[in-house]
Amino acid sequence: MLQGFFNYDNPIWRFVGRLGDMMVLNVLWILCSLPVFTIGASTTALYYCTLKIVRNEDYGNIKMFFKSFSQNFKQATIIWLPMLFIGGVLVFDFNFFGKVMADTGVMRIICQAVTMAIMVIWIFEFLYVWPVLSRFDNTIKNTVTNAAFMSIKYLGSTLSMIISDVIVVGIAYVCLFYVGWITAVMVLMGFPLLAWINSTMLEHIFEKYMPKEDESHNELNPILQDINIDGTLKDGASQETESALEGLKREEEV
Repeated sequence: MLQGFFNYDNPIWRFVGRLGDMMVLNVLWILCSLPVFTIGASTTALYYCTLKIVRNEDYGNIKMFFKSFSQNFKQATIIWLPMLFIGGVLVFDFNFFGKVMADTGVMRIICQAVTMAIMVIWIFEFLYVWPVLSRFDNTIKNTVTNAAFMSIKYLGSTLSMIISDVIVVGIAYVCLFYVGWITAVMVLMGFPLLAWINSTMLEHIFEKYMPKEDESHNELNPILQDINIDGTLKDGASQETESALEGLKREEEV
């Protein structure tokens, strides 16, 4: 029993290992986000790692993180800086309309409602653009457009991610007053915990856009290239093709 418990393939230890992964990624994400203008690149690198973790293809968080950080730095920064500016303007406008137009009644409500609607679009884009950038090679324009498209097309998943993130943050806040150590652990995992949760839903969406390999085609194509129309082998045919053809003949005889 104890031998099974201390086995590293044990679900408990695997879960603990994943929590450790989140803590390491949290440190990397915070350090690489400190200059502020690098937040886009660090968030892209973070999602690159969490999506790999969801697919069980991770091979070292630090190596994966900095690989994506360097590869996507230029595109992520070009996307992030305008988003940062727009986000700042939206927050300013919302507060401005609330204070300056406090006595205008309906007009204030309309202006703030329009601002909030744009904020929702901004949140949708922020939620998708970094994982899309980390998962697919594309131009900046197509990356931004595809992120917006996916966020609307898969609105149910988008809302689920937002609700899940809010619930996790809410649990951390409530536990702060009753079970402080839980909040401490969640703070140590930080934003990567939310990215991990989001990645479990995002990966199901991204799978639909990944090219599917036609295994039967891949197996038959080399054989067809080495066979004449009359069924005989071409000169220089590979040994693999010859063996495969003999196997097919034996199956026919049976």
